[in-house]
Amino acid sequence: MVAERAGVSTATVSYVFSGRAGAASGAGVAEATAAKVLAAADELNYRPNSAARAIRTGRSGMVQLSLHMLSDPWSLAVADAVNVEANKHGLTTLILADGDWHAALDRVESDVAYLDGIGLDEDAVGKLGDLVRRGQRLVVFTERPLDPDGFDVVRSDAIPGCEIAMDHLLERHTRIGALTAESAVRLAPTQITRYTPYLERMAAADLDVDPAWTATYGDSQSSAFEAAVGLLSREDRPEAIYATTDFAAIAAINAAHMLGLRVPHDVAVIGIGNTPDAQRVAPTLTTVGPTDFFASQARIIIDRALAPDDVPTLAHEFPWSLFPGASTDLDAPASRTR
Repeated sequence: MVAERAGVSTATVSYVFSGRAGAASGAGVAEATAAKVLAAADELNYRPNSAARAIRTGRSGMVQLSLHMLSDPWSLAVADAVNVEANKHGLTTLILADGDWHAALDRVESDVAYLDGIGLDEDAVGKLGDLVRRGQRLVVFTERPLDPDGFDVVRSDAIPGCEIAMDHLLERHTRIGALTAESAVRLAPTQITRYTPYLERMAAADLDVDPAWTATYGDSQSSAFEAAVGLLSREDRPEAIYATTDFAAIAAINAAHMLGLRVPHDVAVIGIGNTPDAQRVAPTLTTVGPTDFFASQARIIIDRALAPDDVPTLAHEFPWSLFPGASTDLDAPASRTR
């Protein structure tokens, strides 16, 4: 019925609903034809039978995302970008709420699964191998060394970016505090974390690190806000804050506003991640991160979902840069305190 209404073949309708319309390679269905098919389906209130399609094509039409912290602007930006790209190809995006990503992926089939913050210990690597052997397509995000092994790897080393962030603050400041994850401080003596560049760059500049100027937060924005309020409420508060995520940096800006402090003139703030929210806060947040990361990564994920089985898995590198905002611009006119 859809084919008749749109004036196309049933094969064309099938091609459109398979998510392959408008293929970049030149194969596939023209966008205008795909639009006619979708319009006809909408008029007829037609929905493709996903179970039948899965049996016929071996594809589920599902993209699963396992995200470390759903309230983090970074995770939200990943989900938004993947959803936009998935919709272009008729795919459905699901976010795994279950912390046990291996068990969740074992229960629900998908054309590709994206994993963030899974850890790279022997157990996690073993679980990746198990899923690959079962035929699950994977894209794994990591800030640490990991080679593709039957799955795609998105590598984005944050440490050089963190060093850039500290160097930026040190150009104008010496009294610098840190707002970092509790785990980063706990692991810092034996592992390199985002907190490590703060310690190393301060030492290299012959600046003392006051333990009272390191505030830690958990896996929530409210925790970061409370930590920032405590840090900025001190009589000997720092004049700049190095925050190890954008959401913690935004929490620091909000805490400064509540306390009547001007950003950046009373306290400068820099974040890490280059998330879209960095441009949605006032003043805009200076941050470090990869360029055009979220849209580019989304294309990698969806390309893997649509690729033939024999396409080799790859490592995708995303270097980091500084993205200046108003939160460290001391030359900007100072706003009034409340």
